[in-house]
Amino acid sequence: MSSRTQTPLELFGADALVGEEERDLQAAVRAFVDDRIRPEIGRWWEDGQLPARDLAKELGSLGVLGMHLEGYGCAGTSATAYGLACLELEAGDSGLRSLVSVQGSLAMFAIHRFGSDEQKEEWLPRMAAGEAIGCFGLTEADHGSNPAGMRTRAKRDGDDWVLDGSKMWITNGPIADVAVVWAQTDEKIRGFVVPTDTPGFTANEVHHKASLRASVTGELVLESVRLPSSAVLPEVAGLRGPLSCLDEARFGIVFGALGAARDSLDTALAYAADRIVFDRPLSSFQLTQAKLADMTLELGKGLLLALHLGRLKDEGELRAEQVSLGKLNSVREAIAIARECRTILGGNGISLEYSPIRHAANLESVLTYEGTSEVHQLSIGRALTGHSAFA
Repeated sequence: MSSRTQTPLELFGADALVGEEERDLQAAVRAFVDDRIRPEIGRWWEDGQLPARDLAKELGSLGVLGMHLEGYGCAGTSATAYGLACLELEAGDSGLRSLVSVQGSLAMFAIHRFGSDEQKEEWLPRMAAGEAIGCFGLTEADHGSNPAGMRTRAKRDGDDWVLDGSKMWITNGPIADVAVVWAQTDEKIRGFVVPTDTPGFTANEVHHKASLRASVTGELVLESVRLPSSAVLPEVAGLRGPLSCLDEARFGIVFGALGAARDSLDTALAYAADRIVFDRPLSSFQLTQAKLADMTLELGKGLLLALHLGRLKDEGELRAEQVSLGKLNSVREAIAIARECRTILGGNGISLEYSPIRHAANLESVLTYEGTSEVHQLSIGRALTGHSAFA
């Protein structure tokens, strides 16, 4: 005799940990994903394209671009609400959440936290509305996990700065209206707000990706890009600037990756209920139930950790090593869940008609960007031992 079926997260009673306003925001984003993204995402992913400009305006109208920032047209929500929105966006596709994360938690956050009043007023309202798209130029082809080794340089020339170098794997790069670019100077690393129509700035789209295919990725090339002194982010110097932005984006991934896991698990549950094997539903077999139970346990534990980190962030107490705990756990478990769900679907699991194979492929990128798993292990190890093993 079977009892009432429950969704994986219902078993954890997680809704009781979320306020009504946060639930309403989450529901609005989920409805947007269901109506706008799900019908198209398989085709977009297969074709390797995303109508990012159109979606940015729709996401701006929804209020999720820079939603956790205050003023300048931003919604000013809690960090937890932003995290839950990321969860719903990534349940649609990691590329969609990446679009929102890079816009709000990297480009907008950098300007909001470290920019001048003029920079904020010029860019943030348009970016919040999705009318201007931003990107974040930190990673270089030979300097991913070691941003301190970047080769992009900015030199003074009178009252101006001249930038030379390149950045790689830059989400939104080829469609961006503004780039926040980090460069070595004679003193410290500095950030620059670079309109992408500045002479000498080009962005080349990266093709032939087997992951994050529904995302616009590019290489930024800066050849004698001349900028006025007002282009410098005035409130920060050194690696603290870009690393604090990365922590902001990683927080969204803590929640977002769980969205990909939840969607994979929901798909596997629905498939197992309908698939008849040896005259019985696939979901009635012990091994299938064991897989579903184990995945539910890891998904629920991940959400409980994410919600706890969200509350710490809302209270201003979240530390970088705690973000590493969340990013490492969420992505590691999400990719394992997506792969296991693929096995429940059998041969159909490799079809883009079903989401787990797409989520698994996307999560290969999420596993690497905003700090590899190894970087987060070392961050946690440093907190535990007091010794840095990065060099």
